[in-house]
Amino acid sequence: VYCDLTDFNKTFKLIKNNNIDFIFHLAAQSIVENAIKNPRDTFNSNIMGTVNVLEAARRWGKVSGIIVTSSDKAYGKIRRATEKNAIGGDHPYETSKASADLAAHTYFKTFGLPVIVTRFGNVYGEGDLNFNRIIPGIMKAIIKKKILAIRSDGKFVRDYVYVGNVVNACILLSTNIRKLSGEAFNISSLENLSVLELVDRIGKILNVSIKYQVYNRAVNEIPTQSIDFAKIRKTLGWKPKSSLKTTIPVVYDWYKSYFKNFKKKS
Repeated sequence: VYCDLTDFNKTFKLIKNNNIDFIFHLAAQSIVENAIKNPRDTFNSNIMGTVNVLEAARRWGKVSGIIVTSSDKAYGKIRRATEKNAIGGDHPYETSKASADLAAHTYFKTFGLPVIVTRFGNVYGEGDLNFNRIIPGIMKAIIKKKILAIRSDGKFVRDYVYVGNVVNACILLSTNIRKLSGEAFNISSLENLSVLELVDRIGKILNVSIKYQVYNRAVNEIPTQSIDFAKIRKTLGWKPKSSLKTTIPVVYDWYKSYFKNFKKKS
């Protein structure tokens, strides 16, 4: 079902007409570079889209819980962030995510809406067709035998967490919505790598040589960022069950199949 979440009436009708019981709100404009180019659209999507989901759930009154997806970027320029750190931002993307994060907290504190906020590291996995993102871009470059374009200087450091680990964490949180409403949880991994380190790691895992060119044109991005997931580990016993080493071959096979089928269709 498609719905423009920036349209409140459509969002409310979707929730009401489908008798929605639980919401995992992951929809967002997620590209930092696009946020610089189109800040208004990013704010509308990430902030008002979230507010519309929260308000529609409040008015419908039959939603038992909501998981709102924020981001590690909501912490701004903090190298190793915990949930105790303040959220905020200097630039459009991180500000949009921090604002959505605060809106979720407001709906819990003011209206008692059962909401949990999740803040992810860089999520990767099958099905991600945004080839401006680093891991999809790497996969495409390998399969198409192209030169990988690195838009930063290659030294930006991020956490990389597999989508399956993220899904498991969100489901676990959803089953504990009553006792954990109003809380925020970091969801990430211990794999904190620069872009160039990531390229090297994936090349070694897949036993391939990845050619790349560094363009160094990224602006207003956080150089080094990592988030601590000790809170969810201590509270619910969650930790990532898989790593780059175990998941990259699976992800690579998915992209090979995708491009093979895409070629047939075209």
